[in-house]
Amino acid sequence: METAYVLVNCDLGSEEGIIEDLKHIDSVKEVHGTFGAYDIITKVENKDRDKLKEVITWNIRRLAHVRSTLTLMGIPGQN
Repeated sequence: METAYVLVNCDLGSEEGIIEDLKHIDSVKEVHGTFGAYDIITKVENKDRDKLKEVITWNIRRLAHVRSTLTLMGIPGQN
């Protein structure tokens, strides 16, 4: 299973709506609001690494009110 953690910055006040949208995306396994430099952290999993990248690029990054993201990809064998 391929895993990525996506840190999300969003427009002020839009956190709850984005969290709800993220919960309905296939491959999204966990979503948490955070304090600090990023507003939301999302755990994304898929068997196919290319599909994982596609979900991040076309589904998460394109949500309304998402300003920026930082993606941390898991390294196979280091879990």
